[in-house]
Amino acid sequence: MAITAAMVKELREKTSAGMMDCKKALTENGGDLEAAVKWLREKGLASAGKKSGRVTAEGLVGICVQGSSAGVLEVNCETDFVAKNSDFQTLVADLTAHVVDKTPSKVKSDDPGEGEALYAQNYTASSTTVEDFVKSKIATIGENITLRRFKILNEGDAYGSYAHDGGRIGSVVELKLEDSSKASAEEVLQLGKDLAMHIAAEAPLAIDRSGLDPAVIEAEREIYKNKALADGKPENIVDKIVVGQVNKFVAGSCLVDQAFVKDPDIKVGKLIEQISEKIGTGITISAFERFKVGDGIEKKQDNLAEEVAKMTGAA
Repeated sequence: MAITAAMVKELREKTSAGMMDCKKALTENGGDLEAAVKWLREKGLASAGKKSGRVTAEGLVGICVQGSSAGVLEVNCETDFVAKNSDFQTLVADLTAHVVDKTPSKVKSDDPGEGEALYAQNYTASSTTVEDFVKSKIATIGENITLRRFKILNEGDAYGSYAHDGGRIGSVVELKLEDSSKASAEEVLQLGKDLAMHIAAEAPLAIDRSGLDPAVIEAEREIYKNKALADGKPENIVDKIVVGQVNKFVAGSCLVDQAFVKDPDIKVGKLIEQISEKIGTGITISAFERFKVGDGIEKKQDNLAEEVAKMTGAA
């Protein structure tokens, strides 16, 4: 199978590996992208990452905590200039509040799943639908605007939220308390804010190990084993190495096992225990969401494409 410049570019964006290494990985694996990612991992040429890749798009993540609910909404535009525009920022804030208030089930009517679509709802700040209102803003602002994704949390007793990098990253965390009357305690509110900040910074994949996909853990295990064998480690110690690496992966991926970003000497789970003891009631994290603008959206990179094309002989 011929290895194209586009294939090399995509693999590089997924792994941050060198272009020649990406080309070799694709060649060795018959152009299979996922097999090439695994090959690079086993050779120690790519990190596990959080599957966000290097690709970006412009826009903002809106956050709204309203009563017993919280929500995050990603709104995309074409340029960073518009993302910093006050009209666009107001639009994002208003649409996020609408999402939390009207609780749609999906973005567009033709998206998978049942329930009401956000675009089809009557917009609370206008006499038209959300879709038509966004179209009117496109005409006013002068760039294409799309509502990409949202998430609503509405089963908690308390919520924390945090916006980072001017709104390019947004996170919310949902807390459950054994005694819900203490949800407004200062310590709980601060905990929610601190946890949301931590989630924005550390991008956990799950609350704890039970939330991790077993297939993901098994895939990591196989990668570590193959890498250890390829590095010439004695077979009698490979299993110990793999166990240690998997445990490290889990600790780095699960929120309660991560070192707290504001105090690396304490784990997040221990921090929650301490606050629970202080206020006299149990606290658990029931859900969280973290959105980063542009995750998975390919943004044109002309210079990189030209460089890859020359390297592969496609130019």
